[in-house]
Amino acid sequence: MSVHENLQHIVSKIEAAARRSGRNPGDIKIIAVTKHVPADRIKKVLDTGIEDLGENRVQEMITKAEQLPPQARWHMIGHLQTNKVKGVVGRVELIHSLDRWKLAQEIDRQATEQDLIVPMLIQVNVSGEDTKFGINSSELMDFLVALQDLHHIKVKGLMTIAPYVDNPEETRPFFRELRLLGGRCNEKLPGSGLELLSMGMTNDFEVAVEEGANMLRLGTAIFGARRY
Repeated sequence: MSVHENLQHIVSKIEAAARRSGRNPGDIKIIAVTKHVPADRIKKVLDTGIEDLGENRVQEMITKAEQLPPQARWHMIGHLQTNKVKGVVGRVELIHSLDRWKLAQEIDRQATEQDLIVPMLIQVNVSGEDTKFGINSSELMDFLVALQDLHHIKVKGLMTIAPYVDNPEETRPFFRELRLLGGRCNEKLPGSGLELLSMGMTNDFEVAVEEGANMLRLGTAIFGARRY
């Protein structure tokens, strides 16, 4: 199917999942993950009206941004090295992958130099898998408290990557836990403002919607299998 047809299919699934959970489909944003996708194919997504694009690598994002119309809003969704922060600050709509104090300090330093406030999400390793980045759930509250001392970053929510499983239903506990974590933090730290939940990918986004996701990171579902 074409990119347009794929998106129509995705939107219908999102709407159905939202109805099942009593949610407004309009509250759910699709982030089109463009890793290894050429610019001409990405433009077909922009032509449909979806303007939020997610990249895993800083240089790939910069290169593609130069080739695409200016309405594209870029999201850094991959693991971010501190030596790559300068290429991200001021260029992205949202960083989804804040996962350690040293990274937070470097983002704040770069943002201070540019007199910017950088919006971001904290990546939480809800599943506890050694192969995934993210802070532990038990460390989230202390991390949020520490981040209050950094005045040029704004935490807007949480992100997680669920384990890849054949049965998407098995991801439900991880998505539910992230939602509950966000709720507990908002209760205990008034003013936290954790409104965004970036969770759900091609194989599990319907379950993520049912559990409260308002940002979905979709690549293969939109563009088809990548050609590496």
